[in-house]
Amino acid sequence: MTELRVYYDDAALAHVPPSGEFQLPWSGRLAAREPHPDRRERIENIRSIVGSELDDRTTWTDVDPATESEVTRVHAPAYVDEVRSWAADGGGRLTSETGGNAETYRAALTSAGGAIGAAERAVDPGSSDLPYALVRPSGHHAQTAQSDGFCFFNNVAVAAAHLLETGRADRVAVLDWDVHHANGTQEIFYDRDDVLLVSLHNDHWPWDEVSHPQSCDLTERGIDDGEGYTVNVPLPAGTGDDGYRYAIDELVAPVLAAYDPDVLLVSAGQDPGVMDPLGRNAVTKAGFESLGDRARSLAADHAGGSLALVQEGGYQRTHLAYATLGVLEGALGIESEIDDPFAWMGGNPAPAKRAVDRAIEAHGDYWPLEEGRDGGE
Repeated sequence: MTELRVYYDDAALAHVPPSGEFQLPWSGRLAAREPHPDRRERIENIRSIVGSELDDRTTWTDVDPATESEVTRVHAPAYVDEVRSWAADGGGRLTSETGGNAETYRAALTSAGGAIGAAERAVDPGSSDLPYALVRPSGHHAQTAQSDGFCFFNNVAVAAAHLLETGRADRVAVLDWDVHHANGTQEIFYDRDDVLLVSLHNDHWPWDEVSHPQSCDLTERGIDDGEGYTVNVPLPAGTGDDGYRYAIDELVAPVLAAYDPDVLLVSAGQDPGVMDPLGRNAVTKAGFESLGDRARSLAADHAGGSLALVQEGGYQRTHLAYATLGVLEGALGIESEIDDPFAWMGGNPAPAKRAVDRAIEAHGDYWPLEEGRDGGE
């Protein structure tokens, strides 16, 4: 029986973004402010459902916050200083949608530390459990010197750089299935070949020309030594369970097989979920179970069994808990008995398959990919 090791610290609950109108600042037009989407209840509900359903196989592990030297492997020192000083002054908004309070700097360092702990556990030859970093704030939008999209420090990038710098790995693969593009992870490793990024994301636009300048599309494939090692897979709204399975099986699996990484780190954002307010990709709990199962298989087949999950997005606080339970059940090889209370809308796999086929064509110069294996119909 595979055990689950959860890296968690209550610092995740102390980070409080400012309220307003969803993620944006208050305009004064309405009668009541709405809490920011990144609410502490997201993490509290995941923690609760893991304790309820997986308690007999779960070990809860304390987190050592990342040091500034660990964070500055991927972030500019001046930017780290800026976040520290901003939090010391009480916080507020760093960008229109990204904000926090006096506890945010500590929470962000703790999030990065949780990712490091999970990554170290994944490559520990004496470990056979599944490490999962239940962290907040998320990280995959944070760029070298720029906060973005509720993210301050790029947790999975800090963890990947830690494995490389300490000699624990020579090649790291990052699979990001958060519904939003992994623009920060992309930017950090864009010219490197020792980190492969595969980002499955909604085909969205850059939401801010300053904080999010990346296009998120098929033209962004890396530069210099990193050319080909950024694999973007933009997916249409409504992709659904079958569309994600197709993307994993037809594109992600052959790319990982060719790359042959030492470890697979998953940026596990469950905001492709069927009820998520920041995504419309219609993935059910069963779909997340299959994503977790495929992550386990990919790591076993192509990364020596080294796998770590790092929490990213997911903003419908109830469905996020069920979706994350699905990921963990799949990654642990558990046959689930828990139904999805929101699984009422099916996906539309045909346009998703066509989108994946376009991505296969775009990345086919770099990886052994077969276009349109089933015609995408």
